[in-house]
Amino acid sequence: VQLVESGGGLVQPGGSLRLSCAASGSIFSIRAMGWFRQVPGKEREFVVTIGWGGSTYYADSVKGRFTISRDNAKNTVYLQMNSLKPEDTAVYYCAATKRYSAWLQHPALGETYDYWGQGTLVTVSS
Repeated sequence: VQLVESGGGLVQPGGSLRLSCAASGSIFSIRAMGWFRQVPGKEREFVVTIGWGGSTYYADSVKGRFTISRDNAKNTVYLQMNSLKPEDTAVYYCAATKRYSAWLQHPALGETYDYWGQGTLVTVSS
């Protein structure tokens, strides 16, 4: 499975961005996908995840501002980010897992995910 993120960039505080994550390869058994982010020197942080049944889990820090969605026909997951804050600045990584039971138990753990993209940088600054 290969994951390719796109859509990062520079945006002013209060602005919006939409990230995309396109999956390819042996995607037939993917059961959930998610987004994590990491600031250099800090630990990776869970952002949001979506299961193939449509269940979603959001980090408290992004609830009400970020929305995850998917287009099964395009094998793509999106992250719509609104009301961006400087503290949202990070490299955003897309992740996927084939282990649905693990995802049900620990949807926010990085160890649940088997596949990762290369990351896309989001910078929120005036």
